[in-house]
Amino acid sequence: MRLYENESKKIFTHRGIPVPEQLGVICRSRDIKDTVKESNFPVMIKSLVLIGGRGKAGGIKKANDIKEAEKISEHLLSINIKGYPVEMLMLEEAVEEKGSVYLGVTMNPKNFNNILIVSPSGGVDIETVAKKNPELIYRTELQENEKELPVEVSEKAAGFLIENSTISKQYNNDLQEIISKLYETYQSLDCKIAEINPLIITPEGPVAADAKIVLDDNALFRQKEIFSLLGIKDIRHDVSEPTENEKRARKAGFPYVDLLSEYHKKDRNKLYVGLVPGGAGYGIFSIDEVANVGERFFNGRVVPVNFMDSGGGPSLGKVAEMFNLLMDYEIVDLIITSRFGGISSCDTFIKGLIKAVVDRYTSGKRMVPVYGRMVGTDLPSARDYLYKAKDKYSEELKDVDITVGNKKIMADIIREGIEKAFNNKERVS
Repeated sequence: MRLYENESKKIFTHRGIPVPEQLGVICRSRDIKDTVKESNFPVMIKSLVLIGGRGKAGGIKKANDIKEAEKISEHLLSINIKGYPVEMLMLEEAVEEKGSVYLGVTMNPKNFNNILIVSPSGGVDIETVAKKNPELIYRTELQENEKELPVEVSEKAAGFLIENSTISKQYNNDLQEIISKLYETYQSLDCKIAEINPLIITPEGPVAADAKIVLDDNALFRQKEIFSLLGIKDIRHDVSEPTENEKRARKAGFPYVDLLSEYHKKDRNKLYVGLVPGGAGYGIFSIDEVANVGERFFNGRVVPVNFMDSGGGPSLGKVAEMFNLLMDYEIVDLIITSRFGGISSCDTFIKGLIKAVVDRYTSGKRMVPVYGRMVGTDLPSARDYLYKAKDKYSEELKDVDITVGNKKIMADIIREGIEKAFNNKERVS
């Protein structure tokens, strides 16, 4: 779960990491006068969105007086940054910069060792530094999962920063202390990432001009104190604010992730495939297989649009909502589905699918072809229900093609469904 910059800085302050003076958060430009005094200027006005690259996108500005601050705030509250609307602004003092560095702590996914990374190239994406100037990165792995950073590590990291920049040695102890506290923050809060980029060196000492904290979703149950400190009640999406589809799925009680931005512009030459799989593992496989089939047989013109998981034993209503969500998603051209009835019942699955399609047809809602397979628990009753429904609702279910049993492997079914959908698109156009 990613935190906003003002929330991360509140944690930093709580844990003894210096930050610029925080003046407040506003949602309307007219609130500037009630938040900032004339004596506070100049101030930094920062867009609060859970996405990187705000500065490059023009989402961070400096204001020298009230009028300029109001004008900047009005503009920022009207823009989108990488598809995310700016709805809040953070106001803080503008500090004098004598130098800047990068500090970060994360985990190596290969071996789960914690990694400390520092660089004298503050304010630049660390990925860019690693690609263009790898010699400007100090990186060390901590194999013992230490709760506190060993002194020798903080000493080497701070020494590296001073040796490779114009920062005075007088700040060596300050750098060591902040590096150690950042690592301790990362460990104590079960973070996935704890980052300061940049840490600015001012005449008064270093301050965290930016702050990034991403919490591990699996450990949030241990972080009630932080939730209380920040006044957070609801869990957020790990990378960014949840999309409308993700909010809808959460409300319905099933995992769902959009693979495309809400503002993704549809390419009419491509086929966009929604996925309703039989489980989380098969959901991941479906994404890979749809993309693979698209590359091998359709010149890369196939785009999987979502991850989804019904969970064990979903209700008929939940199954219906899974299909309804994707049919309401205007970018979707085709739905590929597969039900391996183990814990879940094929009978419940097929009834949910048919309910969604028939109800939508009757209500005049958007229809999307469904292609797939079902096999496993309660297959005989599910097969009988499907065949009877096909006779009763032949017009409503004309674009529902479900293979019963293991007559075909799923890769062939995916290919056939995509080919059929492309042929339909060509006939319509």
